[in-house]
Amino acid sequence: MISFFRRFFSSKIGLPLVLAFLALIAVAFAASDLSSTNFTGISGGDKMAVVGNRNIPLSDLPVASNTALDQIRAQNPTLTMPEFVTKGGFDEVVRQLIDRYTVGEYGRTYGLRAGDNLVNSEILKIPAFQGLTGEFDPKAYTAALQSKGLSDQTFRRDLEDGLIEQQLLRSAVAAPQLPEKIARQYAALVLEKRKGTIALIPSAVFAPTGNPSEAQLAAWYKDNRTDFIRPERRTLRFAVFGSDSLKVNAAPTPAEIAERYKRDAAKYAASEKRAVITFVVPTQDAAKSLAARISAGTPIETAAREAGFTATKLEAQDREALAGATSFAFAQNAFKATKGAVIEPAQGTLGWYVARLDAVESTPARSLAQATAEITEVLTGEKRATAIADRVAEIEADIDGGTALADVAKANGLTVETTPALLANGQVFGAPDQKIVPQLAQILQTAFQMEESEPQLAPVAEDQFVIFEVAKVEEASAPPLASVREGAIAGWKRAQGAILAKQATDRIIAKMRGGMSLDAALAAENKTGFQREVIDLERRQLLAQQQGRIAPPLVLLFSMAEGTTKPLEGPRNLGWYIVDLEDISTLPLDKEPELIAQTRQQLGASLANEYREQATAAMRKELGVTRNEAGIATVRKQLVGEQQQ
Repeated sequence: MISFFRRFFSSKIGLPLVLAFLALIAVAFAASDLSSTNFTGISGGDKMAVVGNRNIPLSDLPVASNTALDQIRAQNPTLTMPEFVTKGGFDEVVRQLIDRYTVGEYGRTYGLRAGDNLVNSEILKIPAFQGLTGEFDPKAYTAALQSKGLSDQTFRRDLEDGLIEQQLLRSAVAAPQLPEKIARQYAALVLEKRKGTIALIPSAVFAPTGNPSEAQLAAWYKDNRTDFIRPERRTLRFAVFGSDSLKVNAAPTPAEIAERYKRDAAKYAASEKRAVITFVVPTQDAAKSLAARISAGTPIETAAREAGFTATKLEAQDREALAGATSFAFAQNAFKATKGAVIEPAQGTLGWYVARLDAVESTPARSLAQATAEITEVLTGEKRATAIADRVAEIEADIDGGTALADVAKANGLTVETTPALLANGQVFGAPDQKIVPQLAQILQTAFQMEESEPQLAPVAEDQFVIFEVAKVEEASAPPLASVREGAIAGWKRAQGAILAKQATDRIIAKMRGGMSLDAALAAENKTGFQREVIDLERRQLLAQQQGRIAPPLVLLFSMAEGTTKPLEGPRNLGWYIVDLEDISTLPLDKEPELIAQTRQQLGASLANEYREQATAAMRKELGVTRNEAGIATVRKQLVGEQQQ
């Protein structure tokens, strides 16, 4: 709607994060792996916080942070940990982790428990802990925990907290009903209409024309290097091959053809199929009477219709199939009759069959010589499929045994290719329009979890496979200043311009509060490049147009008091917004009564979250929470890769 608002969404995350990062640590096993970030200076004895008399280990914080990041990466694969931390994700993780412990400890204080048997039953449900048989595998359980840096005690404790939370809060937040009076207030907001003006004071208007000194640029880049973080990139080596790429001997021998001919002798023997037209009557006398009429020349369809039945044509079948469709006695009679003759009535499950033999299909026997071509084709396909499966198994065994990808490819006549640096979303770093081999899209997620030079084989389509390995990993990090110098200079200029833009914004708002109009106050600055747009919108129009991604200036406009003017800082030193609200009006609610019911339904989930948050806040207050801010800051710095002082 307002074009310059769209720039707000140029950041990786955009709107403030809404996280639901950890119902149970077990979710990480069911949905995605935890990152294997190594943290120094953090021991299990360090406290992140104390809830009541219970310590929250500081070592839980990086694990929970990586879990939250992994879940968000399902929608934004290139999001980095520094960006996640900078945009508020880490703070949300801290809050939710404290709340998790709070609810568990509060439940225990008042006698709630989750026994070992209940915890065990939850563990048994997690697919990551199941072996090849689908049953719980203790070795898989131990290996999975070790790979995530978790102890059995820690994992069980978190499961227990989750189960206590269900006992404590499920009934409190289940299907809450929003009172109609409150629903009317919210429904009225939907019909609210606001008029005003939004102006943008761009930083670029005030940005200096000259470049910063080396010292200024270095200092600014040090403080803002997270804005230049490059996501993790991986270079892959791979070889794609199909069943047609592998040379195998699939030609059957004469002995194999003869053996198959002998095995399928019934298939090549003489055979006969018969098609009939039939209908079923309830008694033998009726069947005989109708059969006699048909034999005398009455068409079977006419005889059936006049008797109140419908004749059905059964396609040509062999004796066994016909017996299955009707009865054994009827099939015997059908295979005794001659073409066009009336079949002697026979009893079946539903009654007595009256029928005429409609067609006879005879297939003569085929000799070995006559069947050789068909058998050869079948055996060749079977032998080739078996040979390909064996060859793929051999290749996989070679890889598992430590044979290098290049050696495996050479031994099988395959061509090894190398990708450019790839992002986790499949784009080529620095060239988003460049396409990668389609087969790689299916293995990319696995490739971003592998170690370097550890090849794997994966099927990517029917009779098609790819051998791949990670040739190079470039971790997410801010590049050296020299490689982004131009971008850093532009960023420094915007930052300097943003300071002056803020001063101009303050002057403009002061003049407006003194009675000057927005247009006059903007003109008084004697600058070009300011942008303004008049807003005249209903709230429901705004929601429909923006599809949930509402620009912050519009959010502010729809939360201000009538007749007020407020400033709002734009993202990434874009500039400053001036939001001026002139008028608020509301359409009559009585004309849209269905809106109240819709509001009650839509706010049900929000009300449940509100109840949960209020209950948790009360528990925190009763138990008491003390945070280890120094320890939390240490984890924060290590997550973003900052050096400790």
